Amino acid sequence: MMHHTSAGLLEFEDLRALVGRYLGSAMGREELARVAPDTRRDSIDQMHAHNAEAVEYLQSAAKPQTAARGTATRLRFTDLPDCRLSIQKLRIEGTALEGKEIFDLIVLLDRASDSRLLLETCGGRFPLLAAMGRSIADMRPVLQHLSNRILPDGSVADHASVALNRIRRGIERQKQNIQASLERFLRAHRTDGVLQEDFVTLRNDRYVVPIVAGQQVRAQGVIHGSSGSGHTLFVEPLDTIEMNNELVRLVEEELREIYRILKEMTDRLRSQWPAIAAAVETLGRLDLLFAKANFAMEFDCVIPGFSKPDAPRLHVEGARHPLLEDVLRRQRKPIVPVSFTLDASRRTLLLSGPNTGGKTVTLKTVGLLALMAQSGIPVPAREAEFPVFDSVLADLGDNQSIAESLSSFSSHIRRMEEILTTVTPDSLVLLDELGRATDPEEGGALGVAIVDQLGKWKAFTLASTHLLALKIYGGSREGVVNGSMGFDRDTLAPTFQLRLGSPGESAGLAIASRLGMPPDLIAKAREALSSHQRALTDFLEQLQKRIAEASEEKQHYQDERRALEAREKALAQEWQQRETAKLKELERRSEELMRQFEERSQQTIESIYQTAQQKKAAEVSQRKASKAMREFREEFQATVLAANDPARQGAAPRLKIEEGVRVRLKNVREPARVKRKLTGDRLEVEAGFLKLQVSIDDVVEVLPETGGGSRLPSGVTLQTSGPRWDFSYREINIIGKHVEEALEELDKFLDQAAMADVQQVRVVHGHGMGVLKKAVAEFLSRHPHVARFHGASQSEGGAGATVVELREA
Repeated sequence: MMHHTSAGLLEFEDLRALVGRYLGSAMGREELARVAPDTRRDSIDQMHAHNAEAVEYLQSAAKPQTAARGTATRLRFTDLPDCRLSIQKLRIEGTALEGKEIFDLIVLLDRASDSRLLLETCGGRFPLLAAMGRSIADMRPVLQHLSNRILPDGSVADHASVALNRIRRGIERQKQNIQASLERFLRAHRTDGVLQEDFVTLRNDRYVVPIVAGQQVRAQGVIHGSSGSGHTLFVEPLDTIEMNNELVRLVEEELREIYRILKEMTDRLRSQWPAIAAAVETLGRLDLLFAKANFAMEFDCVIPGFSKPDAPRLHVEGARHPLLEDVLRRQRKPIVPVSFTLDASRRTLLLSGPNTGGKTVTLKTVGLLALMAQSGIPVPAREAEFPVFDSVLADLGDNQSIAESLSSFSSHIRRMEEILTTVTPDSLVLLDELGRATDPEEGGALGVAIVDQLGKWKAFTLASTHLLALKIYGGSREGVVNGSMGFDRDTLAPTFQLRLGSPGESAGLAIASRLGMPPDLIAKAREALSSHQRALTDFLEQLQKRIAEASEEKQHYQDERRALEAREKALAQEWQQRETAKLKELERRSEELMRQFEERSQQTIESIYQTAQQKKAAEVSQRKASKAMREFREEFQATVLAANDPARQGAAPRLKIEEGVRVRLKNVREPARVKRKLTGDRLEVEAGFLKLQVSIDDVVEVLPETGGGSRLPSGVTLQTSGPRWDFSYREINIIGKHVEEALEELDKFLDQAAMADVQQVRVVHGHGMGVLKKAVAEFLSRHPHVARFHGASQSEGGAGATVVELREA
């Protein structure tokens, strides 16, 4: 574990309390109490991996969505009963839990089962959470056995056992008999002056009636007490004594049965003690995990990163102190974040600037965020990266002690001695007002020596100061960075903004003036300054002013650059929209031309359907027209659409080509598939059934796997036997062949057509007796490559041919 004796100074306990607001159970609070900084890199990474999943889970659960498997549902940890003492009692053999204790355990186990189910259903998206869910044992058999036997108030239900139900019915009957007997007694003495009151009551768990003192001889029975005044006696009539005795016996029998039931239920729970204890522990861990996730979402936290040991880096951007932010939120005030970077070449940051300017808050922010990161708590920042520190050592505030005769300077020196004897290269050191409480020159010299020594140890160090010697040291020493907290001269108020690269002015007189010091006293103080001090103050003031101007100018240029980039992006989108519109119009016109061409060609072909010879010529013309139209459409897509497709423009000069991918080649209509890479930027490709060797520069684009062709794995080739068809016409003629021979040839034809990415083919089988046509139809109806088929039109062969549409892969 990390050595963090300064955790109190960094308010780590207050941070725990802030996270604790989001807890719902006593088990979660117990887990939170054990949270502490860790130095084991794998343990820290595991904690933050769980945090990342929990945050994503909550974000997913917060989105409106339809119910489906994998949908995240918020887990509830509020109102969970605290059963830790009951679980400890389960370990003691022979003990029986109270009814309320058993009821609370049942509620807890039922909630644990719900959590297990919810997390398991999201295992695909949240594997770490699912693993935590699976660590909760399946308690359904136990719950089914115990549920509904104990009522919410802890009493045992009547149906908990047959015997208990019988006994309680007997008790009710006995109570009714006693009530009836006493009512008869009341009626008998209602007018003779014996009764003090006309009602039935209880004394010592026995039913009695109130009578007037001195009248007991007229109402024989057992006296069980008297009123405070002595005027009333509570008498159990003789007629009801045996009935009351029977009632007492039944009640005792009920108590014995209740104890037996509680003992039996306790023993059943005791048999599951390890699983119950593990489930309760997991519920506590889940409660803490989701509390951290809720804290992260509420305070806009980030999962921190951790630098490598050989390249340490301390980087925070937009870092905020969570406790300060919580206070400012309630006051509806904004918080100013902190950003800086230290690394192996620059390990020390010296902060200077006005009092109340935020120097100490900056030190505490960095220290607390480092402790949070190594404790597995998300940190409030936009970005955060830390080394894995073995200790966080801090000297913050005034540790003056009258009891120990320690002055401010003595306590400061004692603390510095402890730090210098403890520090290692993996330490984070935070020093507030270094060199304070003594002569400025001597304090500055001491501060320089301390910072220099820490630099030799290669510890990451953040120190605040007002001393000139340290400011000069920060500007001249390699590996040390000066930082200043902003100060607005116009309002005489700090801005709390950290600027790197130059020291800041202390502005003590200006701050004193703003806080109400008399103006004449401030004027005398300024006159008392030496010329050297005034010149230095003026120099620092001018330096800060120029840095502020340079920062504003830099921000202005950055804003202009972003505006230009946005304008350029808008123009590109506008140009793309215009080109897309032009392309759609061109596509629409081409489709219209093709439609008109098809209509006119069809009219022309139908006009020459006269003789058989003319019919044959018409069929040939029809096929040629269809082929021309198809080639025109493919050429249009391969040239015009490709040239205007924004996704294809601006691509890398050299395409990423792997074996097995589909590509489009220059001057080749059919898409090709890369079979293997050759030497010298040469490729062996197969376009249809044409094998080619081409240059990689002849590849126009890599095509997506959308067609029917099957992409073969790398190193796998396909060789087909038997005839190969020319798929330019996409047809097979099986006229005159036997059925078996024709179907075998048709099967091979369809296989090769599917491999060639052909979408539609024509099977010419002739008219004949219809045997071959029927066999072909039956064969096509069950063929895996065939999507659908139908008879050809008159222009494509009529009843003597069948058009087949192939499935897409």
